[in-house]
Amino acid sequence: MKLSVKVFPKSSRRELIVKNGMVKAYINAAPERGKANKALTELIAEKYGVAKSRVVIIKGGTGRNKVVEVLDR
Repeated sequence: MKLSVKVFPKSSRRELIVKNGMVKAYINAAPERGKANKALTELIAEKYGVAKSRVVIIKGGTGRNKVVEVLDR
């Protein structure tokens, strides 16, 4: 399953909101050295009940808008 995600790094909360086909990810981690991407994959894996290795960032590795794929179990 592919998700369009808008990431909000350095947020005061850690939350994933799905609304109108768009996913908003609020993450505590800073956007440096891949910390925010790692936190994003952990948050999505937790939300969808899959292993962290089953969540892959396809596009937008260095931007706020990303396309993330959650691989089947």
